[in-house]
Amino acid sequence: MSRLDTALGLEERRGPAATLGKLALYALLVTVFAGPLLALLASAFNRSTDPTALTLLPTRPTLENFRAAIDRDVLLYLLNSFLVVGGGLLLQIGVSISAAYALARKRFPGLRLVFLLVLSTMMLPEEILAIPLSLVLSDLSLTGSLWGMIIPVGAWAFSILVTAEFMKEIPVELEEAARLDGAGDLRVFWSVILPLCRPALGVIGIFGFTMIWDQYMLPLLVATDARQFTLPLALRTLRADEEVGIGVLLAAALLALLPSVIAFIAMQRQFMRGLTSGAVKG
Repeated sequence: MSRLDTALGLEERRGPAATLGKLALYALLVTVFAGPLLALLASAFNRSTDPTALTLLPTRPTLENFRAAIDRDVLLYLLNSFLVVGGGLLLQIGVSISAAYALARKRFPGLRLVFLLVLSTMMLPEEILAIPLSLVLSDLSLTGSLWGMIIPVGAWAFSILVTAEFMKEIPVELEEAARLDGAGDLRVFWSVILPLCRPALGVIGIFGFTMIWDQYMLPLLVATDARQFTLPLALRTLRADEEVGIGVLLAAALLALLPSVIAFIAMQRQFMRGLTSGAVKG
């Protein structure tokens, strides 16, 4: 039996019909996955005001949509989003690597219970947590402040578990050798464990960035003034404004999309290393 060179086995088929079939399949995949992005990009630069006029190329290119979006304080919302993501991601990574080090490299009573409790937080939808979270933030006087959007995202079970599983794969002999040289827990963590976790940091960095950037419920609970909105929340406000055309809304949506794309491109090498680090052993 010959080996399949691709997941679909396309390389085994020869001839003009097979080539046309491959081209049709590739065109379908590009249309399904890239079509909406191309339509968003084209419509953001298009002068058309008809929301049903979908095009992959701008018929009348213009920057007027972006000027109108800026007049609607989109840059302020973008700045708020960057502040929340920057502070939240730094806090989240710090908490994740610290908690993961304790869970992966230490042994203490109740370790399995702590793992179970961390895992259980991923099973609760944010709608259930909305009311108690709003009460806690109100009691701590964090409503009406960007800190109220930063602190709640500082601990994320996904990042903790991914980093902990990665740290478990680091050979114990490296840690023991460092301790023989007189290194303490902090030195072992900073000089031995953390440098080897760069691929995991790339994974939790990208997923954490996307999770915080796409937050809608949390800013909705915390913001008490429109000038405290993040960009995803502001998009809903723009959508409800009848004076805002579809081009302006799509221009703001494009601005909301770009940071996630840039973050992935910037960290894709570490991201791919993190995803494939456990695929090959030996």
